[in-house]
Amino acid sequence: MQKNRHSMLTSLLLVSGSAFVFGFFIGLPVWSVAIALFIWALYQVKQFNRLSEWLLDRDELNEPPESSGHWGEVFDELSRLNRRQASRENLLRNVINRFQESTTALSDAIVIVDSNNNLEWWNTSANRLLGLNDRSDRGKPIMNLLRDPRFIRYFKREDYSDPITLPSPAHSDLQIQFQITPFGDGDRLLVARDVTRLKRLEQTRQDFVANASHELRTPLTVVRGYLETFLDQDLPAPLTRGLGSMHQQTRRMENLVSDLLLLSRLEASHHISDEQPIQIHNMVQNILEGAEHLSQGRGGHEFVIELDDSHDLLGQELELHSAFSNLVYNAVRYTPAEGRIRIRWWLDKNGGHFSVKDNGPGIESIHLPRLTERFYRVDESRSSASGGTGLGLAIVKHVLARHGGQLTIKSKVNKGSNFTCHFPMEAVTKKEVEWQDDEPLHIERKPEGNTSQPSL
Repeated sequence: MQKNRHSMLTSLLLVSGSAFVFGFFIGLPVWSVAIALFIWALYQVKQFNRLSEWLLDRDELNEPPESSGHWGEVFDELSRLNRRQASRENLLRNVINRFQESTTALSDAIVIVDSNNNLEWWNTSANRLLGLNDRSDRGKPIMNLLRDPRFIRYFKREDYSDPITLPSPAHSDLQIQFQITPFGDGDRLLVARDVTRLKRLEQTRQDFVANASHELRTPLTVVRGYLETFLDQDLPAPLTRGLGSMHQQTRRMENLVSDLLLLSRLEASHHISDEQPIQIHNMVQNILEGAEHLSQGRGGHEFVIELDDSHDLLGQELELHSAFSNLVYNAVRYTPAEGRIRIRWWLDKNGGHFSVKDNGPGIESIHLPRLTERFYRVDESRSSASGGTGLGLAIVKHVLARHGGQLTIKSKVNKGSNFTCHFPMEAVTKKEVEWQDDEPLHIERKPEGNTSQPSL
């Protein structure tokens, strides 16, 4: 454009100079210059009008008008800019077309929600899976179309680390997994995936495990009964040892079947329907009796109990008893003789917490993320010797999920482990305290052989 400005100035000087020279020869230099400048100005106005008409009718005219001189340079530059812009538009149009073709080919529903929670764009699969209408639903609030209260709570909480699975609003027999990803300035990308087949396969697996476990119970009970009858007889030592080993393994299989049945029941529903206030003090005392009995055959342990006796927990008592006892019994099994096991229940601003801490051998950090998997064992030989089924922590995880809680595990090799169950504040209930102590209940129980008395 700097060159065009110089060309226009040069043109003006040439016209003015030529008119002055011509006027000097005829004796009218001023009039000659004035007439020349007037004609030059009319020419500039004409070219400017041509440019204006082209800009106004740009959609219809592909190329700017032809001209010469500095206006020709301007029109040529505009022509080059026009071609470059058309090339960029074609490139962007091709990218958009490719994006739309690829998203249309996806079986998953893709929905873009703007910062005002209104539907901005979606692909074809969203019409099939979510029942959206291209003509009538664009620009409408997403919560007016996806009205399931569970989806609305999921959308509003703005914590999308885990997906949520719900029935399709368009087809009740379809199970849809929703995953939201924030992007841009308050916008959200919603991905809805049909997981009906996976859910059916999972249900088939659960039914198979439940049915197989149920069918195994009867023959195991019969075998155990006969073994106990034989062991009551006066038999040779080798035969007694063999029958004793068989009886031990039968009991272990019965425990495994019981855990599998419990896990199947927990998986059948994601929420509890019969929550009741649970007296944590009584439950822990009951679990402690079983833990002390188990500890007697392992050299004894020191138990330290610290309970906030002014608050209880809302939930399903049998499930929570199973979860808490699994944590305590695991600590007894894997903590060496005369080790220390600390059981706590307390309340803070985040909710209620139940923890079991031991000073056992600890667990390497590489194993911690997988501890709640079924049948996952850190040390196969040690786990088999302990008599565990490999399902305890999986049961704990499912019980806590049904109660809206979660399990955290902290452990260091040779320093011990700490398993903590976290419950939301709405799951905690205050109770009337039967005594006036402001301090939480504190009990210490030493292994047998230590003469010190439990202290309250």
